[in-house]
Amino acid sequence: MTTQVTFRQADERDLDLLVGLYEGAARWMARSGSVQWRPGGRGAEYFRGRISEREVWLAYAAEGGPLVGSYELWWDDEPAWGPQPPVAGYVHGLMIDRDTAPAGTGATLLADAEARITAGGRGLARLDCLARVERLRSYYEKAGYRVVGENTGKPQPDGSHNRFTLMEKSL
Repeated sequence: MTTQVTFRQADERDLDLLVGLYEGAARWMARSGSVQWRPGGRGAEYFRGRISEREVWLAYAAEGGPLVGSYELWWDDEPAWGPQPPVAGYVHGLMIDRDTAPAGTGATLLADAEARITAGGRGLARLDCLARVERLRSYYEKAGYRVVGENTGKPQPDGSHNRFTLMEKSL
């Protein structure tokens, strides 16, 4: 079942929306024990950079309805994957608003990203998640992603390094 949402690309007018969505997702992760993000970890400057350098997509429940989620689509990701030929799109920052998103919204966001990757002429969707967050890795595996490696050198915004599981899906 695909959840019906509409998408639009974010711009600088959406910074507060994105920060709020991130904060809600980070608080939910903290409550659920699947801590990938921490409250206060991404502010307006983070999202301003993503909007100017990458694609950030917002998902709404219906035309004019509430924001239900977002994701980032990158066309390269050297910090996580190293230099790569242009065969993949990279999904980052998948966020769901737990108060407004209907069941299945995460899968719908992934499907939209995968369709955009395919439309961009690439045959692989790639993503990464903290290796210690088994629940998130399992979610992506159920969505058709497979583990293809790990990265322990990817720098974080605070300068730390964590171990990440690298995953990909053939499209």
